[in-house]
Amino acid sequence: MEAKIVLLPGDGVGPEVVNEGRKVLEAVAASHGHRFDFEEQPIGGVAIDEAGDPLPESTLEACHSAAAVLLGAVGGPKWDDPQAEVRPEQGLLGLRQSLQLYANLRPVRMIPELVDASPLRPELVHEVDILIVRELTGGLYFGQPRLLERIDGRRRAVDTLEYTDDEIRRVVRLAFQLAKRRRGILTSVDKANVLETSRLWRQVAQEEAESFPRVRLEHQLVDAAAMRLIADPRQFDVLVTENMFGDILSDEASVLVGSLGMLPSASIGEGSLGVYEPIHGSAPDIAGSGIANPIGAILSAAMLLRHSLELELEAEAVEQAVQQAIADGARTADLTNRGSISTEEMGEAIIECLKQR
Repeated sequence: MEAKIVLLPGDGVGPEVVNEGRKVLEAVAASHGHRFDFEEQPIGGVAIDEAGDPLPESTLEACHSAAAVLLGAVGGPKWDDPQAEVRPEQGLLGLRQSLQLYANLRPVRMIPELVDASPLRPELVHEVDILIVRELTGGLYFGQPRLLERIDGRRRAVDTLEYTDDEIRRVVRLAFQLAKRRRGILTSVDKANVLETSRLWRQVAQEEAESFPRVRLEHQLVDAAAMRLIADPRQFDVLVTENMFGDILSDEASVLVGSLGMLPSASIGEGSLGVYEPIHGSAPDIAGSGIANPIGAILSAAMLLRHSLELELEAEAVEQAVQQAIADGARTADLTNRGSISTEEMGEAIIECLKQR
């Protein structure tokens, strides 16, 4: 297979972890007879510095012409002025919207050897295997009007939470399809006791359930779901929810496996083109120190192989190599208080396991 992959390293630790993801993809290509052509483009804060735009047209054009996109992270203190009209995060939101990536998949899977890295009791997180499906292009993050104004000497801010039944249906249907391939349990998370959008969400989810009789649909209010995610996470299989709730719950779920640095994500739409990124932020406090955990980026590369390139065996090989490296004792600083290895060393350990397979 030949494929063009666009790399968007971004800000903070983004370039460090994306570099390891690229090395893993190169190792996969070499061992399986593929050819991956990489093209690097700016996004986020570095793009603002270079072009005055968090998502330059050249970056967007490159992404549209690619088979897949591997992204690092955006943002940092340098661009953190809340009064700024141009912010790094606008690049990420604009990319998702332009590529029509309406669903974000965030798997949360416990690696047995990391049970002790979780702050929760081992019996709570042992065998946790959850997939969070987050709607990605609607809701509060994109609703209009949105404004900050001053009226009679007082400041007033407005954000609009809006969903159509079509926006809800397509992501809920995808979640049902994914749940059908897993344990067959779908938890739809909303705030239907308060919000009209959530009442519509619940209605559409119930309508879609008729087409998936083998999947058990549960409805859960978001506050109760947040509590259950920590108190009894193993009860969950697939969760589907709206944009902001999914953003919060998926970050909360990272505590289950011990570190944000462990978790990948895939942003996908109707076609094969997707954007793949670790769920952690730019971590400016450790940027350049060589201690960032690249596993989230490497597992995102595995999701890239699976969802955009349809290379399931190669994706599984990467995931198994990560598990083997962890089983062999490889740990970055976020996973241990002693004996940690660097970002690059973790990447090398995973590639060595990949070669052995």
